[in-house]
Amino acid sequence: MNQEETIKSIIENIFTHTACTISKCEISLEDGMLWCMIETPDSRFMIGREGETLRSLNHIVRKMTEKATGIEEISNIFIDVNGYQKKRFDNLKNIAHMMAERARYFKSNIQVDPMPASERRIIHMFLENLPDIKTESEGYGAERRVVIKYVGDINS
Repeated sequence: MNQEETIKSIIENIFTHTACTISKCEISLEDGMLWCMIETPDSRFMIGREGETLRSLNHIVRKMTEKATGIEEISNIFIDVNGYQKKRFDNLKNIAHMMAERARYFKSNIQVDPMPASERRIIHMFLENLPDIKTESEGYGAERRVVIKYVGDINS
């Protein structure tokens, strides 16, 4: 069984232990990330308050997949329920773009609001190829945030 089939099997198994049903479960590879798109009429239970349940579901599926496949650490799997996660990631990319432009304009460091590691990772990945911008995570626990730093034009 390949990794995609393993993930799909794990998710379907988790859902059998809940009162929620899956109407669709598709897995696709986009930008180096393995997306598992779930459609369910019970999305509010699977997403939870501000995506908290969905983040937990992502963590559980990653850990179960690591154990089933023998891979030490898997960080590129994202479970999405009714497009919630995809919309959030698109929003994070927009925030990253705006904050990078602000860092350029003011030629200074810009702090983004605190967020979970998976969301900070999206900002780091989105901005990693910009030659005049550098990102770092700072802070501890729930207050950990991305700092977008203007480092100047390398060619000048």
